[in-house]
Amino acid sequence: MMEMTLSFAADSPPLSVIAAAKIGGIFITPDSSLPSGSTPFFQFSCGLKLRGTTVLLRYLGRVAAIPNFYGQDALEAGQIDEWLEYAFIFSRGSEFESGCSYVDDYLLLRTFLVGSSLSVADIAIWAGLAGSGQRWESLRKSKKYQNLVRWFNSIAAEYNVLLNEFTAVYIGKRGLGKPLMIKPKEGEQRVNQSTSVNGESNEKGKVGTRPTFEVDLPDAKIGEVCLRFAPEPSGYLHIGHSKAALLNQYFAQRYQGRMIIRFDDTNPSKESNEFVDNLLKDIETLGIKYEKVTYTSDYFPQLMEMAERLIHQGKAYVDDTPREQMQKERMDGIESKFRNNSPEKNLELWKEMIAGSDRGLQCCLRGKLDMQDPNKSLRDPVYYRCNPVPHHRIGSKYKIYPTYDFACPFVDAFEGISHALRSSEYHDRNAQYYRILEDMGLRKVHIYEFSRLNMVYTLLSKRKLLWFVQNGKVDGWDDPRFPTVQGIVRRGLKIEALIQFILEQGASKNLNLMEWDKLWTINKKIIDPICPRHTAVVEEQRVMLTLMDGPEKPFVRIIPRHKKYEGAGSKATTYTKKIWIDHADALCVSQSEEITLMDWGNVITKEIVKDQDGNVTGLVGALHLEGSVKTTKLKLTWLPVMDELVNLSLFEFDYLITKKKLEEGEDFLDVLNPCTKKETAALGDSNMRNLKRGEVIQLERKGYFRCDVPFIRSSKPIVLFAIPDGRQQASLR
Repeated sequence: MMEMTLSFAADSPPLSVIAAAKIGGIFITPDSSLPSGSTPFFQFSCGLKLRGTTVLLRYLGRVAAIPNFYGQDALEAGQIDEWLEYAFIFSRGSEFESGCSYVDDYLLLRTFLVGSSLSVADIAIWAGLAGSGQRWESLRKSKKYQNLVRWFNSIAAEYNVLLNEFTAVYIGKRGLGKPLMIKPKEGEQRVNQSTSVNGESNEKGKVGTRPTFEVDLPDAKIGEVCLRFAPEPSGYLHIGHSKAALLNQYFAQRYQGRMIIRFDDTNPSKESNEFVDNLLKDIETLGIKYEKVTYTSDYFPQLMEMAERLIHQGKAYVDDTPREQMQKERMDGIESKFRNNSPEKNLELWKEMIAGSDRGLQCCLRGKLDMQDPNKSLRDPVYYRCNPVPHHRIGSKYKIYPTYDFACPFVDAFEGISHALRSSEYHDRNAQYYRILEDMGLRKVHIYEFSRLNMVYTLLSKRKLLWFVQNGKVDGWDDPRFPTVQGIVRRGLKIEALIQFILEQGASKNLNLMEWDKLWTINKKIIDPICPRHTAVVEEQRVMLTLMDGPEKPFVRIIPRHKKYEGAGSKATTYTKKIWIDHADALCVSQSEEITLMDWGNVITKEIVKDQDGNVTGLVGALHLEGSVKTTKLKLTWLPVMDELVNLSLFEFDYLITKKKLEEGEDFLDVLNPCTKKETAALGDSNMRNLKRGEVIQLERKGYFRCDVPFIRSSKPIVLFAIPDGRQQASLR
């Protein structure tokens, strides 16, 4: 995407365009110097222009990172166009309330204006209302347009950080009340306020109030930026990698540059084609766009040539000091006895390493940097090690492999990488990176640091995750208890929620420990408005409620699967004289109490049947359909007693470890959670036979679930995974 300036008149900023750019993650530079009454336009770095608010919104809808921001097909795009035209009604004073009334009626059974996700149409109408100032605020506080207010508040809450900043700058107290952001002083040029690498604003002394990706890469030029996302194929992509991948993509798009996927495959003992294939799958799932896929192993010949050159130049030497002793000497600043060997002696040992001989297997190649440097990463790091294990791509051709520290700067320079994005955990090794580049005589590559994404009760080390897989503690890398992309998606997370969560973290260097609850709250806001509703009763100790005046012959009604979303379709509900309710619900029912059966009506309990131990085994009641559901305390789910019910296995999951954060040196094996999965047998309504794998539903009064194994045959239960709803996760123990 080209760099662009938004030009407009200071007395009439195009609010919908600015808001759409903010929410869509699109960087624009505002210029409010046009004369009053001028038409706003985009000026692109290539010299082209686009004019008119509607045209600009259509462009933003097409280029934004948000899925389906301009609709998922041509029909939805056409509907969005209609709403973009309609949005101007809110700038006409005499038609303002008629516009509110129309949109309010339209939103009666809808969460969004078009389709099942936020679009640029929603932003256009939202900005039109917000921009009207006190007039909308007065209506918003009243109960006149409840659907419209619900929709408006939902968007305001979902994107509160971005929209609070937007309203503070362009609307202020006329709109959403007290602004939460400090209004920029005159002379500040960007809509999306830039921050320095330390999270400080460009205005000295002011600190940014939110995480943001709106920071500048050092010495970056439009069209000349080249980035790489370089995972090691030793595991699946996890939530921490996702941040790095999305951050690389963001900067590549912002600077109209290129992005490469490079597999750092320098350790054959840990890597495999399975991991390569699944990493590519996960990258596609995240919607990452890249120019090409490369491998560090593509450059093994050049890396070996560079190593030999450094040996000739006296900048590297071969060492056979035992690993433990070498580590101690590095810590103490003690030079190896091999450090001052001649280049000829080093080349002789280097050839032994290449051959994989017994002598060579004892050796490694080290860089001759500075054994006295306070930064221990500069104390003669290892460049090459012997490893006789076959490589997953090139077999047994090589017996030696470069370390990451040696290969990374070389390949970055060789591939034309302009900026290497690395998490701040590598900070102490940045000096080593630059020194190795210098010794190699290669051009400089800029390093940009960002904070690693850490989650509570979560291990992100692939070595530790592999332990769980190899020891059978999980069912694989896509286990729903795992923080891998495949794991959390299998548990029921929508990828849109993951992307939004990560983008909200920004490019700050500040270390943070994030709660999972925030991510699942975002997910709930996405799935709740559209996921179908079904009913389940826990099989164990379920209680039969006999309705004395219930239907002698069962009958069926067709009702919506979601009362506020037509797109969820309908389901058939059977009404019978005898019904099942949960045992826990039966314990709450009192004699002669009036209760409500959801999607049926009220019932008055006439008898509570108990066994000799006092356990409730049955209920008897009478229908009271004319009763008001507003007066009852208990609203119960139920299922008809019939053969067509389906068997369910409901799975709940807990964290793999019991401690929020492991301290330095603490062993994760000491804090393993003994109970991380709980299975509950249940019965479900017959409509659930049609569920597809991956479909998300809500079981009334039980929560959200994702179908992992659909209906196969009556003897096999449907497997549903519980999806956290953002509230604090309860332990299964």
